[in-house]
Amino acid sequence: MQAGANSIAMIHSILPSLSNAEQKVAQAVLDNPSNTVYSSVTDLAETAEVGETTVIRFCRKLGYRGFQEFKLAVAQDLVSPSQQVYGKIEEDDPIDVICKKMTAFSTQAVEDTLSLLQESQLQKATDALIAARRQFFFGVGSSGITAQDAQYHFMRLGFDAHAASDAHIIAMNCSMMTPADVVLGISTSGSTKDLVDAMKLAKENGAYVICLTSHARSPITSYADAVLIAASKETPLQGGAFASKLAQIHVLDILSTIVSLKQRASTFEALSKSAKSVVDKMY
Repeated sequence: MQAGANSIAMIHSILPSLSNAEQKVAQAVLDNPSNTVYSSVTDLAETAEVGETTVIRFCRKLGYRGFQEFKLAVAQDLVSPSQQVYGKIEEDDPIDVICKKMTAFSTQAVEDTLSLLQESQLQKATDALIAARRQFFFGVGSSGITAQDAQYHFMRLGFDAHAASDAHIIAMNCSMMTPADVVLGISTSGSTKDLVDAMKLAKENGAYVICLTSHARSPITSYADAVLIAASKETPLQGGAFASKLAQIHVLDILSTIVSLKQRASTFEALSKSAKSVVDKMY
């Protein structure tokens, strides 16, 4: 686990990969993090209706040595709450309150993402993107739109960047990957079968695989050489939530900025050329 990572955000990130018993512990913490800080391991186990060993196992899966270290992390995170400052949106909320709540939610998504990003993973991803002959950005559904945005930004930086959101096109591209290529797969759940299968195929063909997901232990991460985590708290009914997409775009913005700074001369020239090419397209 990234040092300094927000404990609540990390729970959301690994929740789908936990056992049923461990998910009960996670839900007990998420339901009342303040109460967790004042609980003993026995108290939390009784609240979650599991054994004490399950609580310890849950803490260690998050990267903590034990329950006390986990409690300390939760207590520190509650000083700057990871949940919405203004609470849930209600039907009778006036427009200005809705605006404040949504802004707080989006801001928290970006801040949680920052706490989950690991410098070592960013370093590996940016080095691979710079060294690649070709860059591919893939995503299905809403993540496909994010992939197109990434392709646009890296193309403007002068890279041979490509994007696809159709499962067949993604699979065919991955079947022709080489060790000189880099593929970045985007999936909030990390479990989209079409994308996970394609990442496996790209890996088998020697391509360097980067994944951008919200679940640190999801299937897509097993094929990734670099794993980037973007915070997300959406339910299955909220697929493609703007806050999740904002977190993804924030990570991609960080990636492209680091790349452009490392390749300052060539990226500046590419940005200048691409800007001049469309200058007469505006009034």
